[in-house]
Amino acid sequence: MAKQSTGILGTGSYLPKEEVANEEVAAKAGVTAEWILRKTHISARRHAAPDEATSDLAVRAARNALSQARVDIDQIGYIIVSTSTGDSPQPPTSCLVQDALGGRGAACFDINVVCSGFVYALALADSLVALRPDTYALVVAADVYSRILDATDRRTAVLFGDGAGAAVVGPVPEHSGIIGFDLTSDGTASQLIRVDAGGSRLPASHETVEAGDHFFRMDGRGVRNFVMEHVPPVLEGLVSRAGFRPHEVDVFVPHQANGVMVTELVERVGLTGARTARTLERYGNVGSASVPVALDEANRSGLIKDGDLVLLAGFGGGMSIGACLLHWSAPTVPVSQEA
Repeated sequence: MAKQSTGILGTGSYLPKEEVANEEVAAKAGVTAEWILRKTHISARRHAAPDEATSDLAVRAARNALSQARVDIDQIGYIIVSTSTGDSPQPPTSCLVQDALGGRGAACFDINVVCSGFVYALALADSLVALRPDTYALVVAADVYSRILDATDRRTAVLFGDGAGAAVVGPVPEHSGIIGFDLTSDGTASQLIRVDAGGSRLPASHETVEAGDHFFRMDGRGVRNFVMEHVPPVLEGLVSRAGFRPHEVDVFVPHQANGVMVTELVERVGLTGARTARTLERYGNVGSASVPVALDEANRSGLIKDGDLVLLAGFGGGMSIGACLLHWSAPTVPVSQEA
């Protein structure tokens, strides 16, 4: 029996209200606003309010996606939340999202593949819906990095912000929707992006807090080298196996890691003819949420059109890479969403 075709039926996103400009970040990180813009192309980012946690952002993005897809929470069979900054170690943030949405009965679970997480979660949703085509999956990616950043570390503090993005996955007509995925990880590079303390290896203590071991750390140069070496072959391979060439991709939705890196990646893969979704200038790097936030903005702004060949690319901690190729089916619901 042929696999049920699945696709994205609706998208949603939510960015916190507080906008943090480069000048504010630069003063604490020991750099200038001009340096941040030149090195990253980022001019601002959003920070969650003191009373906002990851699940709060996730719920707002999820509501917007459900509304656009015209799917009720009771029709959702799976809720998958991708995050590396969950509300707490337990319970799963996905269960908090389900409760806040008023849902019951759906299987809820979290995954943590850092900035590749949305594409990994999308692959899981695609498989689950294909096995049970009478249901839908809600995929949400949300991160609140502002809570784990060292404001004095220019390698991380200037890049990251908070946000959430979501998608509803369900059955679509044959020969449309998701074409394929490529997911890969290289644990030998796992130390390039990390939070050292707070787990079973190095539990929280006065000493770990004083040493700053709970802050997010990243080897920026090492990450860039990894991405430029390993991401292009993954994207090129996925497109080629599906019977296409890079110049045939209509829209490219990459992880919004760094503006300079995104530009170089587009050129290296041969995607200069594609319309590239970019949100990093206004929102910075929102971790796992960066791909779905960019996808939602591209969807609602009309950057993506019905029938377009769309390539999603997530890459980050682990180090992991997730790529998805799909034919876009334009949602029919108006573009407005909850603020």
